[in-house]
Amino acid sequence: MLDKQTMVTADSALPGRDTPMAIEDTHFVNQSSLSAAPKNGEELILIGMGCFWGAERLFWGLEGVVSTSVGYSGGFTPNPTYEEVCTGHTGHTEVVRVIYNPSVLPLKQLLNHFWERHDPTQGMRQGGDLGTQYRSALYVYDEEQKAIAEQSKAEYQALLSQQEKAQITTEILPAGPYYFAETYHQQYLAKNPQGYCGLGGTGVCFPPSLSE
Repeated sequence: MLDKQTMVTADSALPGRDTPMAIEDTHFVNQSSLSAAPKNGEELILIGMGCFWGAERLFWGLEGVVSTSVGYSGGFTPNPTYEEVCTGHTGHTEVVRVIYNPSVLPLKQLLNHFWERHDPTQGMRQGGDLGTQYRSALYVYDEEQKAIAEQSKAEYQALLSQQEKAQITTEILPAGPYYFAETYHQQYLAKNPQGYCGLGGTGVCFPPSLSE
């Protein structure tokens, strides 16, 4: 039996399907289109920080974020279902697809929220949620995003090390395919305000000098 905290290989991953997930395209909170591409001046990034319900709520509430959706990325199985991802046999992690306006919310500031609001040192888990689907990840779309992500990771690691915290395990990789999660997962905590959030953190925050 597969250890859910061990990455599956491409050869042993579930086969998936050719048909994309059918979802309701309208954002429950801000009525944006979930499937729309970034417009001129907007950028896109995929962010994994454990259970995607709480992570999505974090980002849709930030000024400068245009739209959010939740889905699966970083794995091998095409068009997976939630049940398949939960088996650990797809290789995907739960991610939030964030479209943002960098003139309002620079990527560095967006990533400060990412680092501070979960524990990026836990490997294939986040709190009590165990498995590869809960790993910390940043999937970027160009070299500029990658450089900013790597720099912010180094800055946060330095802060963690000052507090004798563990090493960051976040994977920073070029974005691959993104597959929408089922409609009931989209903006879940707006539809179910008393639902499980799962967001935590290390208690280590960026000083003002590193927050701009």
